[in-house]
Amino acid sequence: MTAVPPATAELQPADTRGGPWLRLRGDWRLRTGLPAVSDVLKDLPDPAAGKVLRFADDGLDGWDTGLTAFLLGCTDVLEAGGWQADFSELPAGVQRLMELARAVPENAEAHRTGIEPNWLARLGLAALNLVAIGGAMLEFLGELALSFVRLITGRARMRARDLWFQMQQCGADALPIVLLINVLVGMILAFVGVVQLQQFGAAIFVANLVALAMLREMGVLMTGIIISGRTGASFAAQLGAMQANEEVDAFRSFGIPPMDFLVLPRVLALVFMMPLLTIFADAIGILGGMLVGAAMMDLSMRAYWNQTLMSATMGHFMLGVGKSFVFGGLIALCGCYQGIRCGRNAQAVGQATTRAVVAAITSLIVADAVFAVLCNELGI
Repeated sequence: MTAVPPATAELQPADTRGGPWLRLRGDWRLRTGLPAVSDVLKDLPDPAAGKVLRFADDGLDGWDTGLTAFLLGCTDVLEAGGWQADFSELPAGVQRLMELARAVPENAEAHRTGIEPNWLARLGLAALNLVAIGGAMLEFLGELALSFVRLITGRARMRARDLWFQMQQCGADALPIVLLINVLVGMILAFVGVVQLQQFGAAIFVANLVALAMLREMGVLMTGIIISGRTGASFAAQLGAMQANEEVDAFRSFGIPPMDFLVLPRVLALVFMMPLLTIFADAIGILGGMLVGAAMMDLSMRAYWNQTLMSATMGHFMLGVGKSFVFGGLIALCGCYQGIRCGRNAQAVGQATTRAVVAAITSLIVADAVFAVLCNELGI
């Protein structure tokens, strides 16, 4: 049995065909052991002598990913020294492996230096990152405002059928999950209210509790959280995938503003449909509370409904509907912003979707707290 020669790499000076050359021979498999990149390239001349290092097959008996790792290491060293690598003389299989290896950029977080920055450096980096995010958000809002101006003046590149399609996706298609969640929320509120109020002989006031809670807070808030996880995530995923596939750049190349064609119909659709979903959620939540409350209190639904009408005023109803416009805009902005600012790979799409949901739900809670403080100060 003939012994397979070990992997060797010989650096040779330039010749009539160019150069210098790095000639590879032997068995380039990990199990046989490979030469170190630093040892092979230690005698590399000054870049002025050639600028291009050519790799040549001088008797390769076999290879695996070990050869790819060696060539990638050589490429890093050459680029750092001002050289370029030429693999055109290597076998076609090796060239394909190199193309695959260099098709996806290395994750910058894959390697750690082992030196963690101190708290002051981390604080500074966080502040700089916050400033950068704030600037990007302001830029996004400015572009969206200009898109609205173009819409008002009739110059926006937005198709009406896109708006109707998004309204269907945001509204009609979301009704089943909105119905399920809000009827359960209404039933839970009624159950908790009856258990507590029966101790004081005031169980009838559970109708007031359910009506006020659904109209002012729970109806719009629960619907907003549902839409954040359903529609906001969908916006981020759709736009993120288009960004990764360079479809957004294609729109710009054709002179079509992505804000008009992609973002504006989604924002308008959710702002229009969120109040309707909120009204539906209020009604179904009150109905769920009526089913539980009337059953546990042994009251007729008519009596429960009359008590509900006595407590529910137009002010409570309009407060919830008014919140829904704001909540719809916040969800759409978070989803579209994360999608349109997404990276160029599949991992970035997933991260953008996650950030969109987290940002939307957080913004809803903060906005609801602001509404609560303002209503308390204004006596609403």
